[in-house]
Amino acid sequence: MLKIPELAMNRSRKITTVCNGVKRVWSDREDAQHFFLEAMMASDGEEHERNECIFIQLQNGLTYCTDED
Repeated sequence: MLKIPELAMNRSRKITTVCNGVKRVWSDREDAQHFFLEAMMASDGEEHERNECIFIQLQNGLTYCTDED
């Protein structure tokens, strides 16, 4: 049986992230998640919060993820 996040996730593989003003287009969601998880674990303070914000949005299936409020 499928988990709820898999059912809710957008099937589009193309992801756009904007972190600290830098826009990046990803062809694979898993690559983006891996990048932001690594960045989150290797940082602290405000930088950690920015990466965490993007990572959570990726986990929730968004195709446009930003650290802006």
